[in-house]
Amino acid sequence: MLLVGNGRVVTRDPQMPFIEDGAVVIDHDKIAAVGTRAEMSAAYPTAEFIDAHGGLIMPGLINCHTHIYSGLARGLAIKGCNPTNFLENLEQQWWNIDRHLTLDGTRACAYVTMMESFRNGVTTLFDHHASFREIPGSLFAIKDVVQEMGMRACLCYEVSDRDGKEKLDQSIQENADFARWAASQDSDMIAAMFGGHALFTLPDEALDRMVEANNGLTGFHIHVCEGMNDVYDSAQKHGCTSIHRLLDHDILGEKTMLGHCIHITPADMEVVAETHTKIVNNPQSNANNAVGTAPVLEFFKRGITVTMGTDAYTHDMLESLKVFLIIQRHNAAMPNVGWCEAMTMLFENNAKMASKYFDRKLGVLEAGAAADVIVMDYKPFTPLSEENIDGHMLFGMMGKNCRTTIINGRVLYKDREFVGIDEDKINAWTMAESKKLWSTLNDRTY
Repeated sequence: MLLVGNGRVVTRDPQMPFIEDGAVVIDHDKIAAVGTRAEMSAAYPTAEFIDAHGGLIMPGLINCHTHIYSGLARGLAIKGCNPTNFLENLEQQWWNIDRHLTLDGTRACAYVTMMESFRNGVTTLFDHHASFREIPGSLFAIKDVVQEMGMRACLCYEVSDRDGKEKLDQSIQENADFARWAASQDSDMIAAMFGGHALFTLPDEALDRMVEANNGLTGFHIHVCEGMNDVYDSAQKHGCTSIHRLLDHDILGEKTMLGHCIHITPADMEVVAETHTKIVNNPQSNANNAVGTAPVLEFFKRGITVTMGTDAYTHDMLESLKVFLIIQRHNAAMPNVGWCEAMTMLFENNAKMASKYFDRKLGVLEAGAAADVIVMDYKPFTPLSEENIDGHMLFGMMGKNCRTTIINGRVLYKDREFVGIDEDKINAWTMAESKKLWSTLNDRTY
Protein backbone atom coordinates (compact mmCIF):
# COMPACT_ATOMS: atom_id res chain seq x y z
CA MET A 1 0.00 0.00 0.00
CA LEU A 2 1.24 3.49 -0.92
CA LEU A 3 0.43 6.90 0.52
CA VAL A 4 1.27 9.82 -1.76
CA GLY A 5 1.29 12.97 0.34
CA ASN A 6 2.90 16.26 1.35
CA GLY A 7 1.35 18.20 -1.49
CA ARG A 8 -1.80 19.79 -2.86
CA VAL A 9 -4.19 17.25 -4.38
CA VAL A 10 -6.02 18.06 -7.63
CA THR A 11 -8.57 15.26 -7.92
CA ARG A 12 -10.71 16.21 -10.98
CA ASP A 13 -13.56 14.93 -8.81
CA PRO A 14 -16.27 17.64 -8.70
CA GLN A 15 -17.34 16.46 -5.25
CA MET A 16 -13.91 17.23 -3.80
CA PRO A 17 -11.77 18.92 -6.46
CA PHE A 18 -8.91 20.28 -4.35
CA ILE A 19 -7.23 19.47 -1.03
CA GLU A 20 -4.67 21.95 0.23
CA ASP A 21 -2.62 19.45 2.24
CA GLY A 22 -3.84 16.14 0.90
CA ALA A 23 -2.87 12.57 0.24
CA VAL A 24 -3.85 9.69 -2.02
CA VAL A 25 -3.78 6.12 -0.76
CA ILE A 26 -3.14 3.35 -3.29
CA ASP A 27 -3.99 -0.28 -2.65
CA HIS A 28 -2.53 -2.48 -5.40
CA ASP A 29 -3.98 -1.18 -8.68
CA LYS A 30 -6.74 1.04 -7.30
CA ILE A 31 -7.08 4.19 -5.25
CA ALA A 32 -8.25 3.27 -1.77
CA ALA A 33 -8.92 6.74 -0.39
CA VAL A 34 -8.32 10.46 -0.90
CA GLY A 35 -8.33 13.04 1.86
CA THR A 36 -6.21 15.28 4.00
CA ARG A 37 -2.71 14.12 4.78
CA ALA A 38 -3.53 13.93 8.48
CA GLU A 39 -6.63 11.79 7.86
CA MET A 40 -4.91 9.42 5.45
CA SER A 41 -1.80 9.03 7.62
CA ALA A 42 -3.93 8.16 10.62
CA ALA A 43 -6.10 5.71 8.69
CA TYR A 44 -3.20 4.00 6.87
CA PRO A 45 -0.19 4.22 9.23
CA THR A 46 1.73 1.34 7.62
CA ALA A 47 1.46 2.55 4.01
CA GLU A 48 4.72 3.31 2.20
CA PHE A 49 5.09 7.09 1.97
CA ILE A 50 5.73 8.73 -1.41
CA ASP A 51 6.78 12.32 -0.78
CA ALA A 52 5.28 14.93 -3.14
CA HIS A 53 7.74 17.53 -1.85
CA GLY A 54 5.08 20.22 -1.73
CA GLY A 55 4.03 19.71 -5.35
CA LEU A 56 0.72 18.87 -6.99
CA ILE A 57 -0.68 15.35 -6.78
CA MET A 58 -2.83 14.72 -9.86
CA PRO A 59 -4.42 12.02 -12.00
CA GLY A 60 -2.13 10.73 -14.73
CA LEU A 61 -2.48 12.41 -18.11
CA ILE A 62 -3.93 10.67 -21.17
CA ASN A 63 -2.66 11.04 -24.75
CA CYS A 64 -5.40 10.08 -27.21
CA HIS A 65 -3.30 10.02 -30.38
CA THR A 66 0.39 9.41 -30.88
CA HIS A 67 2.73 7.55 -33.23
CA ILE A 68 5.31 5.35 -31.53
CA TYR A 69 7.00 4.72 -34.89
CA SER A 70 8.41 8.27 -34.88
CA GLY A 71 10.35 7.57 -31.69
CA LEU A 72 13.79 7.52 -33.35
CA ALA A 73 13.24 10.66 -35.46
CA ARG A 74 14.46 13.23 -32.96
CA GLY A 75 17.24 15.25 -34.60
CA LEU A 76 16.93 13.33 -37.87
CA ALA A 77 17.40 15.16 -41.16
CA ILE A 78 16.68 13.00 -44.22
CA LYS A 79 18.72 13.88 -47.30
CA GLY A 80 16.49 15.47 -49.93
CA CYS A 81 13.57 15.95 -47.56
CA ASN A 82 12.16 19.40 -48.32
CA PRO A 83 8.36 19.11 -48.42
CA THR A 84 6.23 21.94 -49.71
CA ASN A 85 2.85 20.34 -48.90
CA PHE A 86 1.32 17.69 -46.66
CA LEU A 87 1.58 14.77 -49.10
CA GLU A 88 5.25 15.52 -49.76
CA ASN A 89 5.82 15.59 -46.00
CA LEU A 90 4.31 12.12 -45.71
CA GLU A 91 6.22 10.75 -48.68
CA GLN A 92 9.60 12.30 -47.96
CA GLN A 93 9.63 11.92 -44.19
CA TRP A 94 7.11 9.75 -42.35
CA TRP A 95 6.40 7.07 -44.96
CA ASN A 96 10.11 6.99 -45.65
CA ILE A 97 10.87 6.34 -41.99
CA ASP A 98 8.29 3.62 -41.48
CA ARG A 99 9.34 1.84 -44.70
CA HIS A 100 12.76 1.33 -43.10
CA LEU A 101 11.59 0.40 -39.61
CA THR A 102 12.45 -3.15 -38.49
CA LEU A 103 10.79 -4.95 -35.59
CA ASP A 104 13.78 -4.06 -33.41
CA GLY A 105 13.43 -0.46 -34.57
CA THR A 106 9.77 -0.59 -33.58
CA ARG A 107 10.72 -1.90 -30.14
CA ALA A 108 13.28 0.88 -29.75
CA CYS A 109 10.64 3.46 -30.66
CA ALA A 110 8.33 1.97 -28.06
CA TYR A 111 10.96 2.13 -25.32
CA VAL A 112 11.76 5.80 -25.88
CA THR A 113 8.06 6.70 -26.16
CA MET A 114 7.30 5.02 -22.84
CA MET A 115 10.18 6.73 -21.05
CA GLU A 116 9.36 10.16 -22.45
CA SER A 117 5.71 9.68 -21.54
CA PHE A 118 6.58 8.79 -17.95
CA ARG A 119 8.78 11.87 -17.72
CA ASN A 120 5.82 13.99 -18.80
CA GLY A 121 3.22 12.41 -16.53
CA VAL A 122 1.41 10.48 -19.29
CA THR A 123 -0.03 7.25 -17.91
CA THR A 124 -2.33 6.18 -20.78
CA LEU A 125 -1.80 6.49 -24.52
CA PHE A 126 -3.55 5.58 -27.77
CA ASP A 127 -1.01 4.68 -30.44
CA HIS A 128 -1.43 4.52 -34.21
CA HIS A 129 1.47 2.47 -35.57
CA ALA A 130 3.11 2.08 -38.97
CA SER A 131 6.21 0.05 -39.90
CA PHE A 132 5.72 -1.03 -43.50
CA ARG A 133 9.11 -2.74 -43.73
CA GLU A 134 8.05 -5.32 -41.14
CA ILE A 135 4.30 -5.37 -40.41
CA PRO A 136 3.55 -8.87 -39.02
CA GLY A 137 4.14 -8.95 -35.27
CA SER A 138 4.74 -5.21 -34.94
CA LEU A 139 1.82 -4.56 -32.58
CA PHE A 140 2.85 -7.53 -30.49
CA ALA A 141 6.41 -6.17 -30.34
CA ILE A 142 5.05 -2.86 -29.02
CA LYS A 143 2.78 -4.72 -26.63
CA ASP A 144 5.73 -6.57 -25.12
CA VAL A 145 7.55 -3.29 -24.43
CA VAL A 146 4.40 -1.64 -23.07
CA GLN A 147 3.86 -4.51 -20.65
CA GLU A 148 7.50 -4.56 -19.59
CA MET A 149 7.54 -0.83 -18.94
CA GLY A 150 4.12 -0.63 -17.30
CA MET A 151 2.21 1.78 -19.56
CA ARG A 152 -1.56 1.64 -20.08
CA ALA A 153 -1.97 1.59 -23.86
CA CYS A 154 -4.44 1.08 -26.69
CA LEU A 155 -2.73 0.00 -29.92
CA CYS A 156 -3.64 -0.29 -33.60
CA TYR A 157 -1.95 -0.58 -36.99
CA GLU A 158 -2.25 1.93 -39.82
CA VAL A 159 -3.97 0.16 -42.74
CA SER A 160 -2.99 1.72 -46.08
CA ASP A 161 -2.60 0.74 -49.72
CA ARG A 162 0.34 3.11 -50.24
CA ASP A 163 2.83 0.22 -50.58
CA GLY A 164 0.65 -2.19 -52.49
CA LYS A 165 -1.79 -5.02 -51.87
CA GLU A 166 0.54 -7.35 -49.95
CA LYS A 167 1.30 -4.68 -47.37
CA LEU A 168 -2.37 -3.71 -47.21
CA ASP A 169 -3.28 -7.33 -46.51
CA GLN A 170 -0.61 -7.61 -43.83
CA SER A 171 -1.75 -4.43 -42.09
CA ILE A 172 -5.36 -5.61 -41.96
CA GLN A 173 -4.24 -8.98 -40.62
CA GLU A 174 -2.02 -7.39 -37.95
CA ASN A 175 -4.95 -5.31 -36.68
CA ALA A 176 -7.26 -8.32 -36.65
CA ASP A 177 -4.76 -10.60 -34.92
CA PHE A 178 -4.00 -8.05 -32.24
CA ALA A 179 -7.66 -7.12 -31.71
CA ARG A 180 -8.52 -10.79 -31.16
CA TRP A 181 -5.58 -11.21 -28.78
CA ALA A 182 -6.57 -8.11 -26.79
CA ALA A 183 -10.19 -9.26 -26.57
CA SER A 184 -9.03 -12.63 -25.21
CA GLN A 185 -6.97 -10.91 -22.49
CA ASP A 186 -9.73 -8.64 -21.15
CA SER A 187 -6.95 -6.47 -19.75
CA ASP A 188 -7.19 -3.14 -17.97
CA MET A 189 -3.72 -2.27 -19.29
CA ILE A 190 -3.65 -3.27 -22.99
CA ALA A 191 -6.43 -2.67 -25.50
CA ALA A 192 -6.85 -2.57 -29.27
CA MET A 193 -8.50 -0.42 -31.89
CA PHE A 194 -8.57 -1.07 -35.64
CA GLY A 195 -6.37 1.48 -37.37
CA GLY A 196 -6.60 3.13 -40.74
CA HIS A 197 -4.44 5.72 -42.44
CA ALA A 198 -5.87 8.66 -44.38
CA LEU A 199 -8.86 7.80 -46.54
CA PHE A 200 -7.06 8.72 -49.75
CA THR A 201 -4.98 5.56 -49.12
CA LEU A 202 -8.02 3.40 -48.33
CA PRO A 203 -10.14 2.24 -51.28
CA ASP A 204 -13.68 1.04 -50.63
CA GLU A 205 -12.61 -2.59 -50.78
CA ALA A 206 -10.08 -1.95 -47.98
CA LEU A 207 -12.73 -0.34 -45.78
CA ASP A 208 -15.04 -3.32 -46.31
CA ARG A 209 -12.27 -5.75 -45.48
CA MET A 210 -11.36 -3.80 -42.35
CA VAL A 211 -14.94 -4.00 -41.09
CA GLU A 212 -15.11 -7.70 -41.92
CA ALA A 213 -11.80 -8.48 -40.24
CA ASN A 214 -12.70 -6.46 -37.18
CA ASN A 215 -16.03 -8.27 -36.90
CA GLY A 216 -17.30 -5.91 -34.21
CA LEU A 217 -14.38 -6.54 -31.86
CA THR A 218 -13.44 -2.91 -31.35
CA GLY A 219 -13.71 0.65 -32.63
CA PHE A 220 -11.71 2.27 -35.42
CA HIS A 221 -8.90 4.82 -35.15
CA ILE A 222 -8.53 6.60 -38.49
CA HIS A 223 -6.95 9.77 -39.90
CA VAL A 224 -9.65 11.88 -41.53
CA CYS A 225 -9.29 15.09 -43.56
CA GLU A 226 -5.96 16.03 -42.03
CA GLY A 227 -5.03 17.53 -45.38
CA MET A 228 -7.11 18.34 -48.43
CA ASN A 229 -6.07 15.04 -50.05
CA ASP A 230 -8.99 13.23 -48.37
CA VAL A 231 -11.43 15.90 -49.48
CA TYR A 232 -10.38 15.73 -53.15
CA ASP A 233 -10.11 11.94 -53.20
CA SER A 234 -13.55 11.33 -51.70
CA ALA A 235 -15.21 13.90 -53.93
CA GLN A 236 -13.51 12.87 -57.19
CA LYS A 237 -13.43 9.08 -56.76
CA HIS A 238 -16.44 8.42 -54.54
CA GLY A 239 -18.79 11.35 -55.04
CA CYS A 240 -19.16 12.11 -51.35
CA THR A 241 -17.28 13.40 -48.33
CA SER A 242 -14.83 11.35 -46.29
CA ILE A 243 -17.22 11.22 -43.34
CA HIS A 244 -20.01 9.87 -45.54
CA ARG A 245 -17.65 7.19 -46.87
CA LEU A 246 -17.05 6.07 -43.28
CA LEU A 247 -20.77 6.20 -42.57
CA ASP A 248 -21.56 4.12 -45.66
CA HIS A 249 -19.03 1.50 -44.58
CA ASP A 250 -20.37 1.30 -41.01
CA ILE A 251 -17.15 2.56 -39.42
CA LEU A 252 -18.51 5.43 -37.32
CA GLY A 253 -19.76 4.93 -33.76
CA GLU A 254 -19.16 5.64 -30.09
CA LYS A 255 -15.94 3.60 -29.92
CA THR A 256 -14.45 5.08 -33.09
CA MET A 257 -12.03 8.01 -32.95
CA LEU A 258 -11.22 10.16 -35.98
CA GLY A 259 -7.89 11.94 -36.07
CA HIS A 260 -7.70 15.61 -37.07
CA CYS A 261 -10.94 16.28 -39.06
CA ILE A 262 -9.65 19.69 -40.11
CA HIS A 263 -11.52 19.90 -43.40
CA ILE A 264 -14.97 18.48 -42.69
CA THR A 265 -18.27 20.17 -43.51
CA PRO A 266 -21.11 21.22 -41.19
CA ALA A 267 -23.13 18.29 -42.55
CA ASP A 268 -20.20 15.98 -41.71
CA MET A 269 -20.20 17.35 -38.17
CA GLU A 270 -23.87 16.46 -37.80
CA VAL A 271 -23.12 12.88 -38.84
CA VAL A 272 -20.23 12.63 -36.38
CA ALA A 273 -22.44 14.01 -33.59
CA GLU A 274 -25.40 11.74 -34.39
CA THR A 275 -23.22 8.62 -34.44
CA HIS A 276 -21.46 9.62 -31.19
CA THR A 277 -18.11 9.28 -32.94
CA LYS A 278 -15.13 10.91 -31.23
CA ILE A 279 -12.60 13.32 -32.77
CA VAL A 280 -9.02 13.74 -31.56
CA ASN A 281 -7.33 17.09 -32.09
CA ASN A 282 -3.54 17.41 -32.41
CA PRO A 283 -2.84 21.14 -32.36
CA GLN A 284 0.94 21.29 -32.62
CA SER A 285 1.23 18.68 -35.33
CA ASN A 286 -1.47 20.35 -37.43
CA ALA A 287 0.31 23.69 -37.17
CA ASN A 288 3.69 22.12 -37.93
CA ASN A 289 2.31 20.35 -41.01
CA ALA A 290 0.61 23.57 -42.15
CA VAL A 291 -2.64 21.70 -42.81
CA GLY A 292 -4.98 24.16 -41.10
CA THR A 293 -6.87 24.56 -37.85
CA ALA A 294 -9.57 22.09 -36.85
CA PRO A 295 -12.89 23.84 -36.08
CA VAL A 296 -12.93 22.48 -32.53
CA LEU A 297 -15.12 25.27 -31.16
CA GLU A 298 -17.76 24.35 -33.72
CA PHE A 299 -17.39 20.67 -32.87
CA PHE A 300 -18.23 21.48 -29.27
CA LYS A 301 -21.26 23.55 -30.27
CA ARG A 302 -22.59 20.53 -32.14
CA GLY A 303 -22.12 18.18 -29.19
CA ILE A 304 -19.15 16.23 -30.54
CA THR A 305 -16.78 14.71 -27.98
CA VAL A 306 -13.33 16.05 -28.87
CA THR A 307 -10.23 14.59 -27.26
CA MET A 308 -6.61 15.77 -27.31
CA GLY A 309 -3.55 14.04 -28.69
CA THR A 310 -0.04 14.98 -29.74
CA ASP A 311 0.42 13.08 -33.02
CA ALA A 312 3.89 12.39 -31.54
CA TYR A 313 4.97 16.00 -32.06
CA THR A 314 5.57 16.01 -28.30
CA HIS A 315 4.88 13.78 -25.31
CA ASP A 316 3.86 16.78 -23.22
CA MET A 317 0.08 17.08 -22.93
CA LEU A 318 0.30 20.40 -21.08
CA GLU A 319 2.32 21.81 -23.96
CA SER A 320 -0.44 20.70 -26.32
CA LEU A 321 -2.99 22.34 -24.04
CA LYS A 322 -1.19 25.67 -24.29
CA VAL A 323 -0.82 25.53 -28.06
CA PHE A 324 -4.44 24.50 -28.56
CA LEU A 325 -5.70 27.60 -26.79
CA ILE A 326 -3.40 29.94 -28.70
CA ILE A 327 -4.29 28.44 -32.08
CA GLN A 328 -8.04 28.49 -31.49
CA ARG A 329 -7.97 32.10 -30.30
CA HIS A 330 -5.78 33.15 -33.21
CA ASN A 331 -8.04 31.32 -35.66
CA ALA A 332 -11.21 32.87 -34.22
CA ALA A 333 -9.56 36.29 -33.77
CA MET A 334 -11.10 36.32 -30.29
CA PRO A 335 -9.04 36.33 -27.08
CA ASN A 336 -11.86 34.97 -24.90
CA VAL A 337 -12.60 31.59 -26.51
CA GLY A 338 -11.28 28.06 -26.13
CA TRP A 339 -10.62 27.92 -22.40
CA CYS A 340 -13.46 25.60 -21.43
CA GLU A 341 -12.96 23.46 -24.52
CA ALA A 342 -9.24 23.03 -23.82
CA MET A 343 -9.76 21.90 -20.23
CA THR A 344 -12.70 19.67 -21.13
CA MET A 345 -10.70 17.92 -23.86
CA LEU A 346 -7.65 17.10 -21.78
CA PHE A 347 -9.14 16.51 -18.36
CA GLU A 348 -12.62 15.12 -19.15
CA ASN A 349 -12.96 13.85 -22.71
CA ASN A 350 -9.64 12.01 -22.80
CA ALA A 351 -10.75 10.11 -19.72
CA LYS A 352 -14.14 9.38 -21.32
CA MET A 353 -12.43 7.98 -24.39
CA ALA A 354 -10.08 5.85 -22.32
CA SER A 355 -13.02 4.48 -20.33
CA LYS A 356 -14.36 2.99 -23.59
CA TYR A 357 -11.32 0.75 -23.76
CA PHE A 358 -10.21 0.18 -20.19
CA ASP A 359 -12.64 -1.07 -17.59
CA ARG A 360 -11.35 1.39 -15.02
CA LYS A 361 -12.23 4.92 -14.06
CA LEU A 362 -9.36 7.05 -15.32
CA GLY A 363 -8.45 10.71 -15.09
CA VAL A 364 -9.71 11.20 -11.53
CA LEU A 365 -8.44 10.66 -8.00
CA GLU A 366 -11.23 9.01 -6.05
CA ALA A 367 -11.77 5.74 -4.23
CA GLY A 368 -12.07 2.87 -6.71
CA ALA A 369 -10.45 4.69 -9.63
CA ALA A 370 -7.35 3.37 -11.35
CA ALA A 371 -4.16 4.03 -9.43
CA ASP A 372 -2.66 6.28 -12.11
CA VAL A 373 -1.16 9.14 -10.12
CA ILE A 374 1.48 11.74 -10.90
CA VAL A 375 3.30 14.33 -8.82
CA MET A 376 4.21 17.64 -10.43
CA ASP A 377 6.85 19.97 -9.05
CA TYR A 378 5.08 23.29 -8.70
CA LYS A 379 5.47 25.86 -5.97
CA PRO A 380 3.25 28.84 -6.81
CA PHE A 381 4.07 32.46 -6.08
CA THR A 382 0.42 33.50 -6.48
CA PRO A 383 -2.72 32.12 -4.77
CA LEU A 384 -3.70 28.63 -5.88
CA SER A 385 -7.07 27.02 -5.20
CA GLU A 386 -9.78 24.93 -6.85
CA GLU A 387 -11.00 28.12 -8.53
CA ASN A 388 -7.85 28.77 -10.53
CA ILE A 389 -5.99 25.47 -10.78
CA ASP A 390 -6.46 25.34 -14.56
CA GLY A 391 -4.88 28.77 -14.92
CA HIS A 392 -1.84 27.53 -13.03
CA MET A 393 -1.74 24.42 -15.24
CA LEU A 394 -1.90 26.46 -18.42
CA PHE A 395 0.47 29.29 -17.58
CA GLY A 396 2.75 27.81 -14.95
CA MET A 397 3.32 24.14 -15.69
CA MET A 398 4.70 21.82 -18.34
CA GLY A 399 5.13 18.08 -18.65
CA LYS A 400 8.70 18.18 -17.42
CA ASN A 401 7.37 19.39 -14.05
CA CYS A 402 6.57 15.73 -13.44
CA ARG A 403 8.73 14.24 -10.69
CA THR A 404 6.83 10.97 -9.97
CA THR A 405 4.67 8.71 -12.15
CA ILE A 406 2.61 5.82 -10.82
CA ILE A 407 0.60 3.60 -13.21
CA ASN A 408 -1.78 0.90 -12.04
CA GLY A 409 -0.24 1.21 -8.58
CA ARG A 410 3.31 0.63 -9.85
CA VAL A 411 5.89 3.35 -9.18
CA LEU A 412 7.73 3.77 -12.49
CA TYR A 413 9.36 7.18 -12.11
CA LYS A 414 10.17 8.59 -8.68
CA ASP A 415 11.88 11.86 -7.87
CA ARG A 416 12.96 12.09 -11.53
CA GLU A 417 14.60 8.67 -11.57
CA PHE A 418 13.21 5.58 -13.29
CA VAL A 419 12.31 2.70 -10.97
CA GLY A 420 13.15 -0.82 -12.17
CA ILE A 421 14.07 0.55 -15.60
CA ASP A 422 17.72 0.58 -16.74
CA GLU A 423 17.73 3.91 -18.56
CA ASP A 424 21.37 3.75 -19.62
CA LYS A 425 20.99 0.24 -21.06
CA ILE A 426 17.84 1.21 -22.98
CA ASN A 427 19.43 4.40 -24.26
CA ALA A 428 22.48 2.53 -25.52
CA TRP A 429 20.33 0.01 -27.38
CA THR A 430 17.99 2.60 -28.87
CA MET A 431 21.01 4.66 -29.95
CA ALA A 432 22.33 1.64 -31.86
CA GLU A 433 18.93 1.08 -33.48
CA SER A 434 18.55 4.73 -34.40
CA LYS A 435 21.97 4.71 -36.07
CA LYS A 436 20.90 1.69 -38.15
CA LEU A 437 17.70 3.45 -39.19
CA TRP A 438 19.39 6.75 -39.98
CA SER A 439 22.09 4.98 -41.98
CA THR A 440 19.55 3.22 -44.20
CA LEU A 441 17.63 6.47 -44.71
CA ASN A 442 20.67 8.56 -45.64
CA ASP A 443 23.04 5.92 -47.03
CA ARG A 444 25.83 6.88 -44.66
CA THR A 445 27.27 5.68 -41.36
CA TYR A 446 26.42 7.38 -38.08
